[in-house]
Amino acid sequence: MPSGPRVVLITGASSGIGLACAELLAGSGYRVYGASRKGTTSDRAATAGVEGITMDVTQDDSVREGIERIVASEGRLDIVINSAGMGIAGAVEDTSAEEARQQLDVNFLGVLRVCRAALPSMRAQRSGHIVTIGSIGGLVAIPFQGLYSASKFALEGLMESLRMEVKDFGIRVVLIEPGDYRTGFTGHRVLTRESNSNSAYHARFTRAVGRMTEDEQKGPLPDGVARLAKKLVEMRDPRLRYTTGPLNQRAAVWLKRFTPNRLVEKIVASYYSG
Repeated sequence: MPSGPRVVLITGASSGIGLACAELLAGSGYRVYGASRKGTTSDRAATAGVEGITMDVTQDDSVREGIERIVASEGRLDIVINSAGMGIAGAVEDTSAEEARQQLDVNFLGVLRVCRAALPSMRAQRSGHIVTIGSIGGLVAIPFQGLYSASKFALEGLMESLRMEVKDFGIRVVLIEPGDYRTGFTGHRVLTRESNSNSAYHARFTRAVGRMTEDEQKGPLPDGVARLAKKLVEMRDPRLRYTTGPLNQRAAVWLKRFTPNRLVEKIVASYYSG
């Protein structure tokens, strides 16, 4: 453990869960770098001591240069919280390969880029925490968010493998799997181009997105996720997965583990059909 404040990089720190994590950790004495494409953060976060840093997780050079700047300035990097993400909604048939690549580039490859750039420093100091914000949608698929779910399912496998690979270097890897929280995610959701045309799925798609929007807007604020993240980076040996959020959504995870898939399918499809 370092003698001074632990150094933290949080991606997607301009809003939502990333911003909540940045504000809480900075206010708790951590040295926090809040990364976003514009390099800006909220006035409250800046007052708490968060330093904004420009980083586009879809660009190798941007990620590498951002992390090199932190390590050069601080001499170490103790914690990474991967919170950058976006969501594309549309039927699988209405999602182009280009749109799918965009979804995976941010949510999956973005995490891979950050981990690859951060690990050499963590391995050298033989310590670190990598916390990745997954989703309950990465455990239970959501209709009409197939590519979003696919990106979060992919993170499950990536983090599970990474955890085993880096444990001997003193690096702890953790997944937080939130349900719906009240963040800017709703307003930034991207609808596939074909979902806005004469899609065979239009009526069902519209009802599903309406349900998603309602759940997100009625969800809790992201402060609870931030408190969980803080608790995990202060643990010597956290487990791999932690779900959080509305009880009915967390219950779906348990339902999937212990009941026939046909029943889970029926319940989830019925819920999102309105």
